[in-house]
Amino acid sequence: MVEVHGFDYYNTKTGQVEPGGKDKIAVWMLDTDYDGRSLYPRQVFFPMAGPKDGWARLARSLKAEIDQQLIEAYRGTVSLPFEPGEHRRIAVKIVDDRGIESLKVLELE
Repeated sequence: MVEVHGFDYYNTKTGQVEPGGKDKIAVWMLDTDYDGRSLYPRQVFFPMAGPKDGWARLARSLKAEIDQQLIEAYRGTVSLPFEPGEHRRIAVKIVDDRGIESLKVLELE
């Protein structure tokens, strides 16, 4: 599992690297078998989605077919469990509430 605690981005106005917290993450994606070239999100999360947005709306529309607890999991900052892929590398892409993107690649043991 992966937990996102925040992100850093380069502020072009100040020339500084600035931190962003969980509360500023609009969407984040997890590639559990990153090949070093192309990001293939296998899990996508929308932490800022409110009760009338995104996953919640989908859950209401498909209420008989969607597990409500699973929908709630996709609104958080902790991934679902996964098995590492053959590349033994993951990539986490974060898009903040202003549309600024960050990418973090981690090697798995």
